[in-house]
Amino acid sequence: MHILFAAAEAIPYAKRGGLADVVGSLPYALRRLDVDARIMMPLYGFIDRDRYNITHEMTFQLPRPTGTADVEIWKLVADEMPIYFIKSWPFFGDEFDVYTEWKWDVPRFIFFNQAVMAACEQLKQAEAWFPDVIHVNDWHTGLIPFFLDESRHDAAWSRVASVLSIHNIAHQGEHVGGWLWELGIPGRHHPDLVYQGLTDNMLAIAIAYSDMVSTVSPRYAIEIQYPYMGYGLDGLIKTRSDDLYGILNGLDVDRFNPETDPVIESRFNAENFREKRPPNKHKLQESVGLPVRDETFVIGIVTRIEWQKGLDLVRDGIRPFLTEADTQFILLGSGDPDLSADMAKLVSDFEFKSRAIFGYDAALAQRIYAGCDIFLMPSHFEPCGIGQMIAMRYGALPLVRETGGLADTVVNYDNGPADVGTGFVFSWEEPQALLNTVRWAYQTFRNRQDAWQRMQQRAMQMDFSWDKSARAYITLYEKAIKKRRETA
Repeated sequence: MHILFAAAEAIPYAKRGGLADVVGSLPYALRRLDVDARIMMPLYGFIDRDRYNITHEMTFQLPRPTGTADVEIWKLVADEMPIYFIKSWPFFGDEFDVYTEWKWDVPRFIFFNQAVMAACEQLKQAEAWFPDVIHVNDWHTGLIPFFLDESRHDAAWSRVASVLSIHNIAHQGEHVGGWLWELGIPGRHHPDLVYQGLTDNMLAIAIAYSDMVSTVSPRYAIEIQYPYMGYGLDGLIKTRSDDLYGILNGLDVDRFNPETDPVIESRFNAENFREKRPPNKHKLQESVGLPVRDETFVIGIVTRIEWQKGLDLVRDGIRPFLTEADTQFILLGSGDPDLSADMAKLVSDFEFKSRAIFGYDAALAQRIYAGCDIFLMPSHFEPCGIGQMIAMRYGALPLVRETGGLADTVVNYDNGPADVGTGFVFSWEEPQALLNTVRWAYQTFRNRQDAWQRMQQRAMQMDFSWDKSARAYITLYEKAIKKRRETA
């Protein structure tokens, strides 16, 4: 089975969110199961070609109504995984970030969709390789399923199926009709798009034309069928309910392994964490300039600072707790300027027990996972989330809101001997709900250490590896191929 992942991001080359983690991990898991998976993504200007040994493979011309583009394909083989990079001036090759501004990102990624289709033709000739499935991801590659539908009368393309993964339905690539018209892209006459006025929405186009649709957790597949989390596409999603699957993202368990992590102070596992994890708490406290104390309850957050992540709940809900408890609060993240200012004010008001580090520090992130007692993740919505999985693997109990992948991965404490539980869960999107749950976690930490440690051990033993998810995707690809070839 030949699977081509088309995406805007993939670790370690370009990352702005969880999309990069999936595209940079799932294809490797598939290859371990004898699937010939490959990746195609833009060659952004900031990607260090020498560092990764990315070499030029070929150049071809792509005719478009606005002019012929010279398209370069660059290639890297990493752990036997072929990764293809698309470069073409002025769209890709000179930028300093993955995304720029909407009015430029739209034509850039429309071009990328066209270039992916053309590059497949080039690979067929140069390497005798052609996909059975193109796995598209979010709105950036949303036109590819439509292009496949338009090519259904071509003998080769008629057998190529499409699978769409929705990583975040809030980002859609909407209002792109003018660019599509300018480029001579045919009208999208799918009735479900027409009657809902969504013919110029790239994510909607992908939802309508893909053979199969997936989300990155089972709960999220349900949530986006309702107005609150469907962001205007809930009606369209419901029309695809028979072809909609929620497959939980996996975790790179080799990369995130407290037993081998070179960054943390003391390596540990689920059997020896009681003795060997505490030095990591000390190192975390020391590294951010807080008093080193075993008995202090340490709350950690590693996040993008934005409304989705529930920072407004943290801002208003954690303040009373900081006044009443022997606790320390450590935040690492960047994002929305207003919320960042709010968090800076909170930390400055409690500077003797709180720290905020604005930006991203990969080593500090690992120390937070390995050293904090509670990992806070109170998202308003969370398609999957990776932080809670990393936290559990490193023995930090997650405190999360019951939504999306958080609900699928964190089991609420039974408020007893911990026969059940890997963390603490609340439902209402209210600061008071967060505050009450933090207080509950604190009392458990203080008064029920045996239960706390049982949960730590259970959390560390959870299997979040990609293998199970990869097998589910193989089944999805088989369904997509069957559907495509039955209608070819």
